[in-house]
Amino acid sequence: MKFLKLIGFGHLLLLAFSQFIFKYGFLDYQPGLTLTLNDANYTLLVLASVLIAAGGFLITNITSKGSAGFGLSESAAYYIYGGLTISGLVIGYYLSNLIGRPSFMIAFAIPVGTLYFYSTNLRESFILGNITIAFLMALSVMIIGIFAIYPVFGASDKVQLATIFGLITDHSIFTLVLGLLVTLLNDLKNTDADYNEGLNTLPIAIGKKRTVKITFVIGLIAAVMLLYYINEYLRELLWALGYCLLFILGPLVYLLINILSAKTSKDFSALEVVIKAILLFTALSATIITFNIRYHA
Repeated sequence: MKFLKLIGFGHLLLLAFSQFIFKYGFLDYQPGLTLTLNDANYTLLVLASVLIAAGGFLITNITSKGSAGFGLSESAAYYIYGGLTISGLVIGYYLSNLIGRPSFMIAFAIPVGTLYFYSTNLRESFILGNITIAFLMALSVMIIGIFAIYPVFGASDKVQLATIFGLITDHSIFTLVLGLLVTLLNDLKNTDADYNEGLNTLPIAIGKKRTVKITFVIGLIAAVMLLYYINEYLRELLWALGYCLLFILGPLVYLLINILSAKTSKDFSALEVVIKAILLFTALSATIITFNIRYHA
């Protein structure tokens, strides 16, 4: 159990679920769309993402909390980190060469380098660490378009591919904003513990009240973005429209109403759970949209 916590097992499940749902609940239902990766290779793409993310969670936890609390020696923890990370990179190298784009290996190398640098340096730098984690969350969505769609741009319907790639890009940007919310709420929740560890998170640097106001503004930006996406893509899709209003915009409004009055770690922890639920519902929205188009358009 301690090891699962060490590698952020819950987050890994959400990551894998989001990537699988995008393929089997959305991409596979697009008429005439041929993906670069078959089912087995797409599963390898997800596996590589999960292994690299697991390595990132592990190195972050052992550099901040030590490995002893998780029942591991420091050397064992670093061996496991190396095994997870190298395995992810090897799979990434294989996939990059499989699609004839060796340079795409950078899409795996960037998260590895960034996560290691974050765990050893950026955790002590306010806001840069938040942006880094949010960017990597967005990249986990964008990598689907990079590997599964972009390489076939010259051989398929460019208008259709551009539309799908644009949807993935919008999804990635929205995930980035939600990622910022998650990291800021986590910092607000752990302010006292981070202060005792000598970290320099945003609440420590500028105070909780100002950080709460920044979090509110970012939440408002997320709500405005969602309303734009709804108006742009979902006006004629009533089921998808209702789903997004109820399960994504609704929790965002709940966050905006409650964030300014939140004060305790328990308050911020509850709001962090709300944002994680929004991430889950956002991933599921691709399937709801597909279902609406096929059966109730």
